[in-house]
Amino acid sequence: MAWLSWKGPRAGKRAVLALMAAGLLTLTASVLLPALELGSEALKLCLQVSVATTAVTLFFSALFIRRIIDDRRQIAESEQRFRRAMEDSAIGVAIVGLDGRIVQANPAFADMLGYTRSEIEALTFFQITHPDDLQIGRETMMRLKEGKIHSFHFEKRYLRKDGTPVWAQLAGSVIREEETGRPLYLVSQIEDIDARKQAEARIAEAETRWNFALTSAGQGVWNLDMRKGGTTYSETWVRMLGYDDGELDGDPDRWLTMIHPDDRERVTEAERAHLAGETPFFEAEFRMRHKAGHWIWILDRGKAIERDGEGRLVRAIGSLTDITQRKQAEERLKVSAAMLADEKERLRVTLQSIGDAVICTDAANRITFMNPVAEKLTGVAAGEALGKVLGHVYWPVDEETGQRIGLTRPSAGDRHHCDQNARAVLIRRDDTRCSIRQMASPIMNDRNEFCGLVIVFQDFTDARALQRQLAYAAAHDALTGLANRSSFIRTMEELVDQCRLDGGEHQFMFVDLDHFKAVNDTGGHAAGDALLKRVADAVRNVLGPEDIVARLGGDEFAVILQSSAPARAAITARSIIDAIRNLSFSWDGRSHSIGASIGLAPIRADCGEADEIIARADAACYAAKAAGRGCVSAAPDEDIRDKTVTLLAAAS
Repeated sequence: MAWLSWKGPRAGKRAVLALMAAGLLTLTASVLLPALELGSEALKLCLQVSVATTAVTLFFSALFIRRIIDDRRQIAESEQRFRRAMEDSAIGVAIVGLDGRIVQANPAFADMLGYTRSEIEALTFFQITHPDDLQIGRETMMRLKEGKIHSFHFEKRYLRKDGTPVWAQLAGSVIREEETGRPLYLVSQIEDIDARKQAEARIAEAETRWNFALTSAGQGVWNLDMRKGGTTYSETWVRMLGYDDGELDGDPDRWLTMIHPDDRERVTEAERAHLAGETPFFEAEFRMRHKAGHWIWILDRGKAIERDGEGRLVRAIGSLTDITQRKQAEERLKVSAAMLADEKERLRVTLQSIGDAVICTDAANRITFMNPVAEKLTGVAAGEALGKVLGHVYWPVDEETGQRIGLTRPSAGDRHHCDQNARAVLIRRDDTRCSIRQMASPIMNDRNEFCGLVIVFQDFTDARALQRQLAYAAAHDALTGLANRSSFIRTMEELVDQCRLDGGEHQFMFVDLDHFKAVNDTGGHAAGDALLKRVADAVRNVLGPEDIVARLGGDEFAVILQSSAPARAAITARSIIDAIRNLSFSWDGRSHSIGASIGLAPIRADCGEADEIIARADAACYAAKAAGRGCVSAAPDEDIRDKTVTLLAAAS
């Protein structure tokens, strides 16, 4: 019964079914007739009809079965031809469902996009199409579904497996159901045209560059062809002279009449020399009259490319360039050169006369100029220095690190690059030194190329010393040499911030002298000042090199023990009290004895700001004085905890 699945014409299937029904009826009749009581003649006639019907049924069934077998063979051969054509095709072939799914693809299409067949057949056309070209495929699919078109042909970009785009040309049609005409799927042929597209793009780009270059350079092209009756000129050429396209074509000698009379003889001679074979090409600069009446400068280059059997010129080609601006620039340069010579002399006199030292170098860092001040500061005469590498004469180092200060070349395009240094030290050949302030600026030409350096420097020794003195005075107590209050507060604030960031703990001491007022009252302020110096030395001797001590004012001192535990702070504080009490101080033959009281407070992340820590230590110091003086008192942690609880409550 396999032939029932045959997809032949509808009439053929109906005929087969009719014959089958007739055969079944005949078979049924042959079985039932003996049971009926009919006459022998009637029975004989029925049997004859039954046999004839059965024979006819078998005959036509055999014909239809043979037709089915032939059709199946043809279909199989057609499918095999299609399969072989698809498999062996040099271009891509794909069967695509109406939802865009790739039902089947041949190896050429898979290879074109870098996939295997199984990989690409798991994708849709939308997944492998370039995003900018998705709309093309969607519109084509919609029109096919609506029956507006039955085939398609367009170009679009696919995406290879590695993500790179590739141009392809698609051609195909829709396969429809035979009875209803309903679209089933698409058959597409995909040809890789990426190389052609790239070649077209390169050609278009080359033509664009060529045309743009000619137009931008103001170049026109002329073509002399005696076979075609004369000379033709490009659009750029005629517009250069103010004419319309084609207005000057024809007479090959017309251009000579447009040349300035003063230039005509020279141009004619150059043309004769080239036509006589004396020069490989024709080249001349001359003036031509513009249609508006003024003159423009032209650079004309050409070459004879074909002659007849008698050596007469048949064809030549060349270009004309508008060089008016160049000629005008050359005239301006002649004037500028004279002005530049005067300016150069004025500059030389100026550099010789100014109070700053000046050294100039070339691109290879060789000295090209030194003024007298530079000779004096470096200790090297200009005659000896010229042509030498800069480092043989000028050797600046950083004042703090001692490292040489290199003079770097500027990066491309940085015309305004300038190296400044206000803490340089110049080391002379005899190893003597002087502090300088220097500025190094690059020399750049009009092509933005580095041509050398100009180094301007001044003797800054006295000014640098004064700066150091002022900086020291701003941060230190003038009497004791200890850090003053303002610099100490800055240091303490930095330590507080550091504790908040990195953790850790330091100890702060507020030191207040006991019985110091009596020294001032009996011996005067001179005695008090002398004693304060002794106290400062005594405190410094007790502390380590990493600890910090300052005079806050009057007889108040402050100490920070860095990274110390409270136990060590108490011991150190006791040592300070003992050192101050044991001072042997006499003034005008009279001995004086003083003491000290110290308040301790920790410096931690939870201890608040610097002024709060100082206030707690100050309060602890007053507690020490109230306890009998000459002792140490630590600020209670309850104050810090209470402050923390208060802040948390306020925040909530």
